Amino acid sequence: MNKYLKFDELTINDFSDKNINSLYNEGFVFTRIKKGYMNQTRSVRLNLSQFELSSENRRVLHKIENFILEVKDLPLSNYHWSIGKLAKDFYKIKFGEGVFSANKVKEILTTEQNFNKLFVYKIEDKEIGYCIVQETNEIIHYSYPFYNLKNDTSNIGMDMMLNAIIYAQKNNKKYIYLGSFQRQTDTYKLQFKGLEWFDGEKWSEDLEELKKLLKDK
Repeated sequence: MNKYLKFDELTINDFSDKNINSLYNEGFVFTRIKKGYMNQTRSVRLNLSQFELSSENRRVLHKIENFILEVKDLPLSNYHWSIGKLAKDFYKIKFGEGVFSANKVKEILTTEQNFNKLFVYKIEDKEIGYCIVQETNEIIHYSYPFYNLKNDTSNIGMDMMLNAIIYAQKNNKKYIYLGSFQRQTDTYKLQFKGLEWFDGEKWSEDLEELKKLLKDK
């Protein structure tokens, strides 16, 4: 796993929507390290006033029928150990051993931490995927998605993200934050209309410059 890109860091005590919105607008995002801790990174977000589904987006959405997004408040009142195991296994396969422990997932989902929602994805009442999320009156931070990679025959990960984007737009959010842009595997985010990225000082819509940063690594 590549070293995480970090321009700056801070720890906050003010968890009001106003303060969180302001800090995200400055390129800071919540992390799982500890309560209140934020990194300023090469964050990417969608300006939802400009976002429209592409024909490819629609194709992905139509591949899975009866796909439902349910939003649960954190901390969870009905946590089950299988959720933590699924997350641990997902991040182990994607990024390596010890990246995200089941105990850390349980801590985030069952105690007051930096994230206040769990997106639960279902097909015919069967839970197939999850994403740990921060939601305010203005933003969604789609932070830690996970699902069973062995069953990812229908591009479940992209379907989950697209449903989160649609949810954010329908709920009148200004932005949805989709993590950082640091690795070749992040290039799928370039497909979304309305994409902006934080260059360390300001938000930019110059996607060619963003691609160049990745090539120059």
